[in-house]
Amino acid sequence: MKLSAAGTTVSKTRYTSRLRKDIMMNKYVYMMALPVIAFYLIFHYVPMGGLMIAFQDFNAFKGMFASPWVGLKHFNDFLTSPYAFRVIKNTLLINVYQILFGFPAPILLALLINEIRSHAFKRSIQTVSYMPHFISLVVICGMLVDFTASNGVINDIIALFGGERANLLMQKDLYRPIYILSGIWQEVGWGSIIYLATLSSVDPHLYEAASIDGAGRFKKLLHVTIPSLIPTIVILLIMRLGHIMSEGFEKVILIYNPLTYETADVISSYVYRRGLQEANYSFGAAVGLFNSTINFIILVAANALSRKFAKQSLW
Repeated sequence: MKLSAAGTTVSKTRYTSRLRKDIMMNKYVYMMALPVIAFYLIFHYVPMGGLMIAFQDFNAFKGMFASPWVGLKHFNDFLTSPYAFRVIKNTLLINVYQILFGFPAPILLALLINEIRSHAFKRSIQTVSYMPHFISLVVICGMLVDFTASNGVINDIIALFGGERANLLMQKDLYRPIYILSGIWQEVGWGSIIYLATLSSVDPHLYEAASIDGAGRFKKLLHVTIPSLIPTIVILLIMRLGHIMSEGFEKVILIYNPLTYETADVISSYVYRRGLQEANYSFGAAVGLFNSTINFIILVAANALSRKFAKQSLW
């Protein structure tokens, strides 16, 4: 035991010495990292202490330390509410559809842009595809409301081919397709950046070797380009799976309405109504903690499966 303790002490001393030396050698890098570290500490880790209100009947006048404890009451209220199944199902379905249709979209766009030989045309395509990302979400939702209105441009096209006019956002069966497709349009260009950056780092000698072996553009795409993207795709997919139970309420509450609650109401929009509009902060914190726990479990499971079968993982 004494030898083990001594060895541990020596190891800690060596590590401290190496860390001090590294800080001195790279002090400017550490100085640049300080604002980022401070941001995460202040806005991500310190607020985690507020999770305790999920187990309280929180009263803003009494504060966290004087509010009465109620244990798992708010978790039970959410899981036994008549809306729990609906909002969990809608959240999962929207995220699954986004993964099935939205996740491959920037990959395909990056592959197509990478095949363009004209640099001027390539830059033009990139600029046009990036632009929707910088449009305010409020503006995007306003455009959706106008375009899908009964007198909007989409209904003009439908009427041109003999169809009947109808407010598309008032139809519950069309809500998810509109939500997913508009999200793809807005983010596909921005999402392709990381894949284009990965493709720009592919060794040109691999393409030269493939050409010598008689491979055409399609064969190069299959055997050089796509395999080069696999590690990035796997990492981003794992990270995306870690948010499968989360869906921001901003876009949802801007375009949904009582007629589409059945397919549009997600966990975050339900919590917005219960937690913020009704000032039930403990309920909102409880559902947020439930969400984060499920997401964490899925993230760990996805990472483990990826490490086992794809030999790629976050850790």
